[in-house]
Amino acid sequence: MPIFEYVCNACGQKFEKLEKGSAVEEKNCPACGSVDVKKALSIFAASGSSDSKCFSGG
Repeated sequence: MPIFEYVCNACGQKFEKLEKGSAVEEKNCPACGSVDVKKALSIFAASGSSDSKCFSGG
């Protein structure tokens, strides 16, 4: 089950939501309860040093 990040348009709170498959669930802000939320771009960290390069091989 993927975890998505959301931002509340009403109060600016950022939060994560675990979503199950294709089930449509209402997303409420945990801080203010608003349903006016939008999906945020997720930033993730790759393990290893910053100079590491990815080689496809072949």
